[in-house]
Amino acid sequence: MPPSDLMTALRDQKPLVHCITNYVAMNIAANVVLAAGASPAMVHAPEEMAEFTPLCGALTINIGTLSAPWLASMTASASAAANHNVPWVLDPVAHFITNYRKRAAQGLLAQRPTIVRGNASEILALAGEAGAGKGADSGDSVEAAQGAAKVLAVQFGTVVAITGPVDYLTDGDQEAHVSGGSSLMPQVTALGCSQTALMGAYAATGPAFDAALAALAHFKVAGTAAAKLAQGPGSFQMHFLDALSAAQPTDLAQVIG
Repeated sequence: MPPSDLMTALRDQKPLVHCITNYVAMNIAANVVLAAGASPAMVHAPEEMAEFTPLCGALTINIGTLSAPWLASMTASASAAANHNVPWVLDPVAHFITNYRKRAAQGLLAQRPTIVRGNASEILALAGEAGAGKGADSGDSVEAAQGAAKVLAVQFGTVVAITGPVDYLTDGDQEAHVSGGSSLMPQVTALGCSQTALMGAYAATGPAFDAALAALAHFKVAGTAAAKLAQGPGSFQMHFLDALSAAQPTDLAQVIG
C-alpha cells in the first residue's frame, strides 16, 4: 500500500492509538499523533490493559522510563494485542544499559511485535551484537546495524526500523531507506519516542512494512519543512507539529529511496 494512500487512510479513519510510553515523551507523542491526524490514548494502568487494548487500532510500547508496574502493563497489553490481532510497535529505549531493562526488552520482543523501532545501537544490542550506544543516544551508524535488523526481522517475524540521518527499514525480505529531516531533531527530547507512537497510528491503517515506511517518511518530510523555519530546537518543535499536519500524501514518496 503506497505511503500516500496510508496517509489518506490515517486521516480518514483517525485510529485510536494506545501509547504506553515514558514520562518524558507523553506530551510530545500525543501531540505528534494528533498533528498527523490520529487519536492518542496514554493509558497505562495494569488493571485496564485487557479491556482497553482490544478497543484500539494499534498499541505502542516504549520502555524509556521503565518500572515494575509499567512493565506489567506492557506485558499484558502486548498479550491482549496478540489475542485480538491488534498491531503493536516496540521501542526498546536504551535496553542495553541495565540487566533489568535487557530482560524487559527481550521479554517483550519474544511476544513478537508487529514493528520494532530503534536507533542503530539499540537494534545491534537487541540482536546480541556489541554497540557503542550511550543511554538513549546511538553511538553506531545505521549502516552498521542493517544486518542485525534483518536477523531480528526474520527471527521474530517483525518489521525493523532503524532511525538515524537516513532511516533503514526491513522485514527480512523487503528493505527501504528514507532520507531528509533535520539535525535539530535529536535536540528535541522524546521526538524519536513520538515517532513510535506515529508508527502505531500508521500500523492501524495498513500492512506493517508499508505503515512503518509511511511513518518514517512523514517524519522526514515534516523535519525538513520545520528546519526551514526554525531558529533552534524550541521553535523547531512548534514548526514540526505544524509540518506534520500540513504534509500532503504526495510529499512522502520524495524522501523514500
